[in-house]
Amino acid sequence: MLYILAQDDTGPSLKSILLMQGFSGLSLVSVFLLMALGLSIIFGQMRVINMAHGEFLTLGAYVTVYFSKFCEARADASPWMLKYYYPVAIVAAFGVAFLLGYVVEILLIKPLYKRPLDTLLATWGLSLILQQAFRSLFGGRETSATLPDWLMGSWSPTDTIDIPINGVFLIALCILLTFLVYLMMIKSRWGLRVRSTVLDRAMAGAVGINTARTDRITFAIGCGLAGIAGAGFTTIGSVSPAAGSLYIVDTFMVVVFGGAGSLLGTIISAFSIGQAQSILEFFTSGVLAKVITLLGVIFVIMLRPQGLIASKVRSK
Repeated sequence: MLYILAQDDTGPSLKSILLMQGFSGLSLVSVFLLMALGLSIIFGQMRVINMAHGEFLTLGAYVTVYFSKFCEARADASPWMLKYYYPVAIVAAFGVAFLLGYVVEILLIKPLYKRPLDTLLATWGLSLILQQAFRSLFGGRETSATLPDWLMGSWSPTDTIDIPINGVFLIALCILLTFLVYLMMIKSRWGLRVRSTVLDRAMAGAVGINTARTDRITFAIGCGLAGIAGAGFTTIGSVSPAAGSLYIVDTFMVVVFGGAGSLLGTIISAFSIGQAQSILEFFTSGVLAKVITLLGVIFVIMLRPQGLIASKVRSK
């Protein structure tokens, strides 16, 4: 940093570095947002504190790594598999996480509705079980997916700026999924059931909405979105059994800061927290960046306990 400031072209160099650091922050924002979207609709509708949400990210990441290894082993006979496996792996990551979330809701979450502290303890125990399962199945060492060629390299709009292609893809994936979740919440019958259940669960049941099934599908979709976040995470980092637990605190911070159940609040919160951490890490250390960001979030929550944008829920 001091070397850069000592150059004659300090302004352009610093500007390029800040632009690339900001883009790196957008990649972090994308992971936060993909995680927080699922957690937001789960907590916003069901008031379930899912401490195992990070493990669904890990599950999606391992599914992607498995597809990568499978296709890499057959690259000599079928080279096209390694080139095109990644979109299939994203769909598979969603499907596997969705199915596990569906089963978890039936066996673990359903008996604990209206007992938020119990769901917190139960899902925390589930996270430990899943982490040990990952260690037993995949080993304790970090592993990574082999990315297809079209995700490698960088885009250089100027001589001093290099933007990784995988980061561009991750941001595009995040934008697409955010738009799809918005359409589902506003236009689909499932979204109508979710919004009705959030506004007045008893009345929603009285008019014929199966609120239990709505809860189950909502929980599974939220877990599926975390699985997609895991698939996206493999483009920027390696995977370990505890990889998801590193993001769960930040994800909860995004949801609470933005306003539980608010899609717009979640987007703004993820962008603010992700960019703040990325830029602060450049000027300070990783730990200090998290501390400063957390202090800022606490200060805002003290002023607005409902979050940046509060969702409209009928009071009883």
